[in-house]
Amino acid sequence: MKRIQDAAALLIAAVVAFPLYWMVLSALKPAGELISADPRPWTWHPTLDSFRRVLTVESFGRYFLNSVVVALLVVTLTLAIAFLAATALTRMRFRGRTVLLILLLVAQMVPVEALTIPLFFLMRQVGDTVPFLGLNHLGSLVLVQLAFGLPFSVWMLRGFLAAVPVELEEAATLDGASRVRFVWTVLFPLVLPGLAATSVLAFIQAWNDFLFAKTFIISATQNQTLPLAILVFFRPDQNDWGAIMAGSTLMTIPVLVFFVIVQRKLVSGLAGAVKG
Repeated sequence: MKRIQDAAALLIAAVVAFPLYWMVLSALKPAGELISADPRPWTWHPTLDSFRRVLTVESFGRYFLNSVVVALLVVTLTLAIAFLAATALTRMRFRGRTVLLILLLVAQMVPVEALTIPLFFLMRQVGDTVPFLGLNHLGSLVLVQLAFGLPFSVWMLRGFLAAVPVELEEAATLDGASRVRFVWTVLFPLVLPGLAATSVLAFIQAWNDFLFAKTFIISATQNQTLPLAILVFFRPDQNDWGAIMAGSTLMTIPVLVFFVIVQRKLVSGLAGAVKG
């Protein structure tokens, strides 16, 4: 039985990893092999020409920095607001609590594409009052990504918070701890695995965003993000698939690095929770 499970796990892992393998392979293939009518899952002549073409794109470093700034701001704000909101919705009883939970659930059902045009006009009006949150500014991407990511993050953290026994809060209250101290010294470390998982999802959503970046960053090329840099390799006559795959590979690396960093926090948080 265990061998069957191991074989099934390896098969699933191979299916999941194959697109990533093909992406990296396509980035390393010479142009002749890449457009060949007889594609092969290997190459005897790997080359870095596609990566060189991507890295020589004008302002590539600026695009990369913009993506990092947007993603980190979205993750930080999402975790802070979602944690406090989920704590209030889980640990407190107040009028309208159930309605608010339902609204958070309904907000996740609305397609992003259906709200793009209304958000465009909304961001244009917001820019008249708060310029750094309007069109052509990175603040607009942070604000929109935060708005779309918060409902799911609150619901996700709510599950982790609900798993923390109420007796812990009662014991902390008897020991003289205030609610604020309980939240930051007891509750926060216990839900660290949930915060780590939420941060990964928020980072991936903000890092890979193309729709909002293309919609809200219209003419300010200095504020464009990394997904838009790959657009230069989509051409009317023939797409540069080698450069497209190389750019996609470079975009994947920060996500993997972020996941490895957060995974350590996730494991340590789970170990601390079990020990506690």
